[in-house]
Amino acid sequence: MSARKSAEPSPEVIARSNRRRLAAEEGVRALADVERQAIDVRKNMARLRGLREIKEAADAALLASAAAPKKRRSKLAR
Repeated sequence: MSARKSAEPSPEVIARSNRRRLAAEEGVRALADVERQAIDVRKNMARLRGLREIKEAADAALLASAAAPKKRRSKLAR
């Protein structure tokens, strides 16, 4: 019984090699897609944070102007 390897790979070896290659390529694509999505999420969060800060500043300015004491006019006696 000789355990020599043939020069030509078997169909099973070729299929296994192809599956591994495809899995590796899909993994690279999936990681790139996840990274792109993470970047998009961070950009959206920054945009929303900016909008929230602008709104909070406007609300604070509105409260400050509304809380300012108004001068009362004395009523004239009739």
